Amino acid sequence: MKPQILSTIFDHPGLNKQLVIAISEFKNEPAWMQQLRLQAYTAFTKLSNPKWGPNLSFINFNDYYYFIKPLKATVQKWNDLPTKIRDTFEKLKIPRIEAEQLSGINNQYDSSPVYHALMKELADQHVLFCSMDEAVSKHPEIVKKYFGKLVPFTDNKYAALNSAVWSGGSFVYVPKNVILTKPLQSYFRINSKQAGQFERTLIIIGDNSEVHYMEGCTAPIYDKNNLHAAVVEVFVGKNAKFRYSTIQNWSDNVLNLVTKRAWVDTNGYMEWIDGNIGSKLNMKYPTTILAGDHAVGRCISIATANTGVIQDAGAKMIHLGKNTRSQILSKSIALKGGNASYRGLVKITKNAQHSHSDIVCDSIILDQKSKSDAIPTELIENNTSFIKHEARISDLDKETLFYLNAHGVNDQQARQLMVIGFMEPFLLELPLEYAVELNRLIKAYLV
Repeated sequence: MKPQILSTIFDHPGLNKQLVIAISEFKNEPAWMQQLRLQAYTAFTKLSNPKWGPNLSFINFNDYYYFIKPLKATVQKWNDLPTKIRDTFEKLKIPRIEAEQLSGINNQYDSSPVYHALMKELADQHVLFCSMDEAVSKHPEIVKKYFGKLVPFTDNKYAALNSAVWSGGSFVYVPKNVILTKPLQSYFRINSKQAGQFERTLIIIGDNSEVHYMEGCTAPIYDKNNLHAAVVEVFVGKNAKFRYSTIQNWSDNVLNLVTKRAWVDTNGYMEWIDGNIGSKLNMKYPTTILAGDHAVGRCISIATANTGVIQDAGAKMIHLGKNTRSQILSKSIALKGGNASYRGLVKITKNAQHSHSDIVCDSIILDQKSKSDAIPTELIENNTSFIKHEARISDLDKETLFYLNAHGVNDQQARQLMVIGFMEPFLLELPLEYAVELNRLIKAYLV
């Protein structure tokens, strides 16, 4: 396809077969990836929106731009970034965070990866950390083996959409017996009006390895919605430990429709730390498949819903192996007419003997206009396992509020302190730098 034709296709909103081909050709992808994209596009046109959860029928897929051309190729040095992009990330303190806390960083601005740094610690241990675009080009044998195996394009309409038009995202491959002492981080920024962002993340953790991966997301506020439909696939090897931390601070015009799924082998440990501070509508349920015996899954999540915001979030735990354990801790806050609900699934299969799961869903509703629901689905198919579920919905404790007021703390500050205390189990799981930033975000959100 000629460059001028590519430019014409990308400069208009809407989704069609020609656009899918154009994205693939622009990236010089191998034939197998283009074929997968086209199969996914066909599936997308046939699949319906989910029948459960928030109503998504208002989405007009012709309103969005599905690929924003990169301003410049991916660079290795911070100062080589275009000024506009560098200024945006510097305001978000990305360079300083990298220098102080991280093993490597991968940034995405709209559709394209723009900056990637790989520190010596990773290179010396043969860890691969790059954008998915680069992985398809440089490590096709690994990508082809794992891509779409946990989240096939037939899984749901938005997984099909992602598989058809994906761009950017992170690729992490950690060999056996590697322990990384500092986190890896990716940062995703939507910076264009009516833009769609469809990053694809693929993470493979070898046997006996330990890694922490952190992800941040932001977008400015526009008068038109942005569409974010990401897919994350994680493979955790035997005796491996992996933590995936997300701080999502989307603006209140982003539709966030994400599929995240992990496969955990024998004695493996998978943990999702999932923070949902913004978005107009959020549907996200990190899923852990405990495939091997003695595998462990854990998900700690928070969600805040302000005016006009719907947070439909939670987690899924699927027990396949014997003696597997899972824990879900969900915290949500609804205020000023927002809707923050937990939706989750725990399934202990017939062969998952002697397994158990603990679920705790706590919600605070700060006014009469807001809403919060707990919508669990829990299934046990053998008689040696058990599930414990606890759900609480409340307002801020009036006696505590009175006590703080009586000791000179004004009402707004008291409410902020109590909400941050409510969120403490989540905050304690974050590095100090991120916990401080999240405190600031929550305080601003409650004003």
